[in-house]
Amino acid sequence: MKTLYRNARLIDANEDCYGDLLVEDGKILFRGPLCWQKADQVIDMRRNAIMPAFIDLHCHLRDPGYPQKETMETGMRAALKGGYAHLIAMANTNPVISTPALVEANHAKATRLHLCNLTQAAAAGESLGDEAPTDRAALSRVTKVFSNDGKTIFSDEFMRQLLLDSTKYGFIISTHCQPERKIVERDIRLLREVGGNLHIGHISRAETVQMVRDAKAEGLHLTCEVTPHHLFGWDNDYKVNPPMRTRADVEALIEGIKDGTVDCLATDHAPHTPEDKASGMAGISNIEYAFSVYLKVFTENGIPLTRLSEMLSFNPAKRLGLQAGLLRPGYSADLAALAVEEESEIDAYAMISRSHNTPFHGRAVQGRVLKTIIEGETKYEYGTAI
Repeated sequence: MKTLYRNARLIDANEDCYGDLLVEDGKILFRGPLCWQKADQVIDMRRNAIMPAFIDLHCHLRDPGYPQKETMETGMRAALKGGYAHLIAMANTNPVISTPALVEANHAKATRLHLCNLTQAAAAGESLGDEAPTDRAALSRVTKVFSNDGKTIFSDEFMRQLLLDSTKYGFIISTHCQPERKIVERDIRLLREVGGNLHIGHISRAETVQMVRDAKAEGLHLTCEVTPHHLFGWDNDYKVNPPMRTRADVEALIEGIKDGTVDCLATDHAPHTPEDKASGMAGISNIEYAFSVYLKVFTENGIPLTRLSEMLSFNPAKRLGLQAGLLRPGYSADLAALAVEEESEIDAYAMISRSHNTPFHGRAVQGRVLKTIIEGETKYEYGTAI
C-alpha cells in the first residue's frame, strides 16, 4: 500500500524544506518537491511538519515489577503521544534486568504489544552494584546498552573493566553520574586510559558541558545527552536526579547544543505514584510533552529544527547503530507528524502515562504531535481514542 503525505514541511538532520513524502510497505519510497506517483491514500499535511520519529536513549518503563508507576504498555502509549518510535528502557526494575532471559522477555513483550520498538538496557553490575559484574558477554548478544542508571558506579576498577568490556563486546555504557562533576571527570580520565563506548546520561552542569567539550577537542570518542527538564527548569526544588540547576547551567547546556558538544536529547521519563513523590523519590513524567519543551527552547534560542531532528532522531540512531533518523528513501517509515507553529501548554491531567508527576503543569510550550507512525502504520493520532 502506498501512502502519500503531500504538502508537508519535511525536516530531518540534513534538510528543512516543503515537499511530498511517499511511503510504501513501511518504507520511505520518495522524498521530494512534488511526487507524481499514484498512491492508495493521499494525506494533505497542510504545511505541517514531518520529522523522523524520535528515539529516546533513556527512559524508565518500570516493567517488570512496578505496575503502579508504569507498565510497558502505558509507557509506550505515552511515548507514542510524544512522537517516539524507539525506547531504551533502563534496567532498574524488579527484578533488575541482569540476565539475557530478562532482556529477551521484555523484548518479546514489546513485540506482542506492537507499539514502540524497544531496546532493553541491561545492568552492568548485579543488583545495579559496582562489585559483581553481570555476564556481559552473554548480555551483549541480546542488547546494545548497559546501564546501572539510578545508581552511580563509584569503583574505578569496575568502571575501567566496564569500558574495556564495552570495546570487547561492542555495547554502549549509559552512565548515571552523581556527584556529576567528579564522576564525569573520572570517567573521561578512564576513557582516555583504556578507551570504550561511553555515553554520559542526563548532564546538568555548565562544568560538565565544558569537560565533554574539552574531551572531544582532545579526540576522545564519547557522547552525552540532556533532558527537557534540565533545559526548561532552573532554581526549582522539584526532586529529579540530577537536580535542576541554575539559569547559568541551562544557558551552558544550550550553548553545548548549539556547538555540537551535546549529542542527544533524552527524556529520563521516570514515573512515580503520588505517594512516591510525597516520600521524596526523584523523577519526572515527561515523555508526552518532551518534544514541545524542546521545540520551545530551540525556537527561543534560534536553533534550527534540523538540529532538533538530529538530536532527537539521527544521533540516537547513529549511537545505536540503526539505519534510522532520516527522511531518506529506503529508511523505515518511522515518522512524527507535527504542528510546529501551534502554541500549547503542559496539562498533567491529560497525560496518559500512569504517572502524572511533573512541576510544569500549565506551562506554555510550543508544538503538538499530530501523528506517530511506525513502519508506515499510524500508532497515535491526536484527537482520537488511545
